[in-house]
Amino acid sequence: MHALPQLAEFLAYLQLEKTLSANTVQSYGFDLERLRGFLEERKIGRIEDADQDVLSAYVRTLFDVGFAASSIQRNLSSMRGYFAYLVSEGVVAGDPTELLESPRLSRYLPSVLTVEEIVAVLDAVDTRKRGGIRDRAMLETLYATGMRVSELSAFKLEQLLAAEGLVRVVGKGSKERLVPIGEIALHWINGYCSVERPFFSKPHSDSTVFLNMRGRPMSRMGIWKIIQGHVRVADIKKHVSPHTFRHSFATHLLEGGADLRTVQEMLGHAAIVTTEIYTHVDREYLKEVHRSFHPRYQQKKADT
Repeated sequence: MHALPQLAEFLAYLQLEKTLSANTVQSYGFDLERLRGFLEERKIGRIEDADQDVLSAYVRTLFDVGFAASSIQRNLSSMRGYFAYLVSEGVVAGDPTELLESPRLSRYLPSVLTVEEIVAVLDAVDTRKRGGIRDRAMLETLYATGMRVSELSAFKLEQLLAAEGLVRVVGKGSKERLVPIGEIALHWINGYCSVERPFFSKPHSDSTVFLNMRGRPMSRMGIWKIIQGHVRVADIKKHVSPHTFRHSFATHLLEGGADLRTVQEMLGHAAIVTTEIYTHVDREYLKEVHRSFHPRYQQKKADT
């Protein structure tokens, strides 16, 4: 679908008749453009074919790629307003958003992969293909650090403290935390930066670690699609999203004996900025807990 019907008219209606602010109208436009891209990927050429099942799949995809429940609610508001407008203008006969449910976090609890399933997905990446080393480095980083997909997308080279075995993660509200990354993930990041990143990097590229073919930062949707491909190759039947790696990271550490408080620090649930890390949790202790309980460290010991 190359364009949503009467989108410009709908946005003008919001601004002129509903007297919404310019910023709100712009957000609605971004939300609906995102929906258009989803429909185009699904090869849905007519807005009449965007039924409740299609829109439900779209809402689920927003959750999978890391959108917060509040952001999904706003996307729902954009869709509901747009389809109500189309009904009023006689463009569509019925409103497919009428029975569309709002996201309930309890319904979208992420699945957890076993250590063996994580390894299967990682090993499913064909590093001989262009982008394979990048994909492996991304997945290793997700699992090693428990980063959110938005944090991985924005991950900069200067946030990697390789000599210390740490990454400086910028989380929600621009709050920072230091997280151990482990030698295996560092190995793949270094390989990617040496071998593949120069091919992806363009004159306009910044210091973002993981780049797409156009030299731009990998989007949340792009990362989600990559994960889906490797999960299929690994023949994993569970529902897997980028957040599955974060959830598995925390679960495996806790099952291995790590204390809850330390895992919470690594996940960034506590309100900690870089300068506070020294008073709350010693960096060497963080690294020791990570080294003692993260399965990738255990595998490395077994291989040596």
